[in-house]
Amino acid sequence: MPSEPSIKQTVAFFDGQNLFHHAKAAFGYSYPNYCPLSLASKVCTAGGFNLHEIRFYTGVPSARHNPTWNRFWSSKLLALSHMGIKTFSRELRYRKKTIRLSDGIDYCVTMAEEKGVDVRIAIDIVRLVRKRQVDVVLIFSQDQDFSEVADEVREVAEEQDRWIKMVSAFPFSPSASNKRGINKTDWIKMDRAFYDSCLDKREYRLPPGTSSER
Repeated sequence: MPSEPSIKQTVAFFDGQNLFHHAKAAFGYSYPNYCPLSLASKVCTAGGFNLHEIRFYTGVPSARHNPTWNRFWSSKLLALSHMGIKTFSRELRYRKKTIRLSDGIDYCVTMAEEKGVDVRIAIDIVRLVRKRQVDVVLIFSQDQDFSEVADEVREVAEEQDRWIKMVSAFPFSPSASNKRGINKTDWIKMDRAFYDSCLDKREYRLPPGTSSER
């Protein structure tokens, strides 16, 4: 049995859209108002982990389809990079979808889809684990696709005969749409008080040249 390291090098991976939507369901927030640096730091302190690096991933709507949210994410990603956080973004893809209403009339809507973000997260996790650059994989997501990554991490740990942990941190409340973390990982439930202590006070939705402090 590999020994548990006294200093647990931790890399935090943020699935930006997944975290936002679950925080919205759990706490009622209408936009991504979390601070990744604060959340990662607080979770690591609570878990006894040494925060080594933060990586943030998200899909971003095009300026043509949604200028407000495009501005929000462009500004927030820039601010995160200034904090030393590594960011990865992909423009959302759009497709037409026909929905049949109860009265039998077909209604065409444009749907935005996030492509390639979860794959990028998975690749980066496995790469860092194989390079022995992380002891604790801390992922802020409830996407069950990452349970397959947890299997891969476990296999690498056995091959390298070393201690590795994968942790899923997620918003939790009675109104949460999903009360489970990622399967085959340790779970850290973030309640309202925990989450609210890590809010980002800057307002990225404002037009350029407007003060971002609230």
